[in-house]
Amino acid sequence: MITPKKTKPKAAKAAAPVPASIVWFEVPADEVGRAKSFYNKLFGWKMNKMPGPMEYWHMDTGGADASPDGGVMKRQNPGQQGITNYIGVASVEKAAAKVEKLGGKICMPKQAVPNMGYFAICQDPEGNMFGVWQKDAKAG
Repeated sequence: MITPKKTKPKAAKAAAPVPASIVWFEVPADEVGRAKSFYNKLFGWKMNKMPGPMEYWHMDTGGADASPDGGVMKRQNPGQQGITNYIGVASVEKAAAKVEKLGGKICMPKQAVPNMGYFAICQDPEGNMFGVWQKDAKAG
């Protein structure tokens, strides 16, 4: 009797790691119109209102697809100072856990942006704010 040769099942290819690069930035403003005008006149960036309940404008920087665009929004509180950069990650949960393990803080836990992805706002041990972003078209 001939027995079939056993073969090892092919291992599933691991997803390529998401490069930890800046994928978005956010500009808080006391006067959104003034900020829109400033960045438009300074860099030629085009502004488009984003759908949703809050006033949020997409700033199209005009670069290649790989270059980050940004948003401008009404400042949420006096402590929201400076531009927030968002870094692309494979998992917001894993990135947030690593932030805390390394001595940082989670200032705003994972939030969904419907049909786009998830983000969390973090602070490094030096007090600098940044966001982590997980792209997911099924976010809800």
